[in-house]
Amino acid sequence: MKVLWFIAGCTCVALGTIGIILPLLPTVPFLLLAAVCFAKSSNKAHSWLINHKILGPPIQDWYSSGAIRKPAKIAASVCIITAFILSLAFNIVWWALALQAIVLTCVSVFIWSRPEA
Repeated sequence: MKVLWFIAGCTCVALGTIGIILPLLPTVPFLLLAAVCFAKSSNKAHSWLINHKILGPPIQDWYSSGAIRKPAKIAASVCIITAFILSLAFNIVWWALALQAIVLTCVSVFIWSRPEA
């Protein structure tokens, strides 16, 4: 079972790392999931991730106080707005736009309600 947790953790780290570059793929949720997977599979991998120079700070911020750094909030907001504008540009049906607007608004409220690190 530990092998499966480790593979899942590696997959989440890969997706989170890709999310640094791709604007619509979230980074921190995948890194948090990777931390959980590594905690269940490998103390060494978990320690590496938590103490990583680039990937570790957002995880530490979340674990310590549920905080999201302001640049991450801004980047998330830009991605949310971009996704909605693209949906408008592609003439998505009205009910899908309405559903997307509700979900994206809820996500935005959650992000901006979190304390800043």
